[in-house]
Amino acid sequence: MDEVINLLRESEAMLEGHFLLSSGRHSDRYFQCARLLQYPGRAAAALSGVAANIKADIAAGTLAVDAVAGPAMGGIIVAYELGRQLGLPAFFTERDDSGAMTLRRGFEIRPGLRILIAEDVVTTGKSSLESAVVLEKLGGRVTALACVVDRRAAGVPASWPIYAAAALEAANWEADSCELCKKGIPAVKPGSRKF
Repeated sequence: MDEVINLLRESEAMLEGHFLLSSGRHSDRYFQCARLLQYPGRAAAALSGVAANIKADIAAGTLAVDAVAGPAMGGIIVAYELGRQLGLPAFFTERDDSGAMTLRRGFEIRPGLRILIAEDVVTTGKSSLESAVVLEKLGGRVTALACVVDRRAAGVPASWPIYAAAALEAANWEADSCELCKKGIPAVKPGSRKF
């Protein structure tokens, strides 16, 4: 995990301030993993431990995965890199014009396809859950979640086994109870999701 933290720092992917997250929550820390993932070597290094853990669980018979799916935008490169390291196909879900998560671009899910969802950062798991609903309606079965940074607050459950390159704490609040808003510090929204 220390190597991943160093890679995040080298890439200037760990930001501090007052941020509006894609989940709608506020935080004092933001992980802009795109800054890390723009370097293929760093992306490969950051995700190599995740891939090794997934391979070990597949070999032990405790996990089954046939493909990797990443919610757009943040999960696309993560899904590709994990797919490459695991030797599996990788694709992505994306939002349509109404903002609903969907599967397009000719990607298909065969019934029973066992899917690993791949994300850059997990805070609440909302994007992963939205993707899972779409993939499972099409006949797939989500078996695990992987990410570069797991920043879930203590006690926030994951719907599947989670494989994280780094688990890092960062304060986060509902907008109406944000400690930084109470101090009058303006929030910035660096993420990709529109509200």
